[in-house]
Amino acid sequence: MGIDLPRRLVAEALGTGILVATVVGSGIMADRLTDDVALALLGNTLPTGAILVVLITILGPLSGAHFNPAVTLVFALRREIGANAAGAYVAAQVIGGIVGTLVAHAMFELPIWQASATVRTGSAQWLAEAVAAFGLVFTILAGLRFRSDAIPWLVGLYITAAYWFTASTSFANPAVAIARAFTDTFAGIRPADLPGFIAAEFAGAVLAMLVAGWLLATPRNALETRPAE
Repeated sequence: MGIDLPRRLVAEALGTGILVATVVGSGIMADRLTDDVALALLGNTLPTGAILVVLITILGPLSGAHFNPAVTLVFALRREIGANAAGAYVAAQVIGGIVGTLVAHAMFELPIWQASATVRTGSAQWLAEAVAAFGLVFTILAGLRFRSDAIPWLVGLYITAAYWFTASTSFANPAVAIARAFTDTFAGIRPADLPGFIAAEFAGAVLAMLVAGWLLATPRNALETRPAE
């Protein structure tokens, strides 16, 4: 990649920050506008899917638009990003995400520093997060294999769907989970519940990498086929 590391890190921090500001801010707005939890969730879902399409489209050419430590881990394991750069990406994502939460609070005139009291724990929640992260990473890898130009839409649509078919509402992202622990609003997660979520997200992402590596591999006979001399 021809973009220098500092600009890539700013892109990752900015993208993750805007993503989290969208998740938290739309959650606050939805919660204020309706007492219907299902409608509030829809109001949280649609902006999140939409902003992912925008962010991946405009920042993907700069940093790859990971915005997610689990995605960065997968690309590091695939040796598509160096270990030092991957560590810097993760730091930028976490910092950017937390700043996004604080900005959302400021926009809605809420206390800037908060800690969530929303309980999100248990085996069903952890399984949901593993499934969410698996689907996200598999979508990215399959998109890279077959339709790289469609990745912004594929990811945005996947997350929009996963909000509704997973019990956890699809965090699927350790940096976003950490950032959401700093808001005691609709989108929050209790800090004590972070370890289970983060472990499940990383596990789902690595499993997706392994499955995709086998399922999406080019068949050996296709590589070995040669025209007759």
